Amino acid sequence: MMNALDSYFQTQQTAMKLRDYRQEVLSSNIANADTPQYKARDFDFSSAFNNALAAQQSGGALHTTDARHMQPAGASAADALSPKLQYRGEVQPSIDGNTVDMTSEMRDFADNTLRYEAAITFMQNRMTTYRTALSSTSS
Repeated sequence: MMNALDSYFQTQQTAMKLRDYRQEVLSSNIANADTPQYKARDFDFSSAFNNALAAQQSGGALHTTDARHMQPAGASAADALSPKLQYRGEVQPSIDGNTVDMTSEMRDFADNTLRYEAAITFMQNRMTTYRTALSSTSS
């Protein structure tokens, strides 16, 4: 029963975790808008999402419940839900070498926020549907 429940919510859970991580990355860019030589970073959400889903379907990395658990060779703590960050291209040259473009960052931040909220709404609707299905089968 728990496996069916996990697989039912897994896609949305993965999307929400990646959206949360992207929000942290974009927040860091905005916070460092005035830091000399700071290079703005981001990741491609769609490829990260597809990679995370593929890793989960193939078994993925081992999940640990404690930081002291041993990891197999080649496994890292930053698994498929922590995609590799890339530096953004410079939109407008800056004298101090900072590549943060506040207009782009704020746009991406707002877009990511809306998509995260949509994912929450979708997850709530799935939970309601699942609860309804369980209550109708137990009657």
